[in-house]
Amino acid sequence: MIDFLTENAHITRPFSIAVRINQEYPVANSSQAKKRARQADIHNKRNAAARSQFRTAIKKVVYAIEAGDKTAAETAYKAATPVIDSTCSKGLIHNNKAARHKSRLNNTIRAMT
Repeated sequence: MIDFLTENAHITRPFSIAVRINQEYPVANSSQAKKRARQADIHNKRNAAARSQFRTAIKKVVYAIEAGDKTAAETAYKAATPVIDSTCSKGLIHNNKAARHKSRLNNTIRAMT
């Protein structure tokens, strides 16, 4: 076993970590585990895309607010609301987080003159 308290610990790694680094994912042995690994990869990509769309929608509203354009902010907010709701309904964010985002954005837009 490698002593990790030595000053060269960052250079050498234990064998189990080095083997995992060269693999895409831990190898599944059963057909059920292989299928679950495939599904997890597909779901991960789909969820990442939905989260990205969620963040982008919020950023568009924030940028419109920072620019001081109330009509553009309202338009962006109306476009962002269904995206936030769909992200929430898919279980990617909590209901309260979705409500918090919508509430804060709406209050900020309403406070604009």
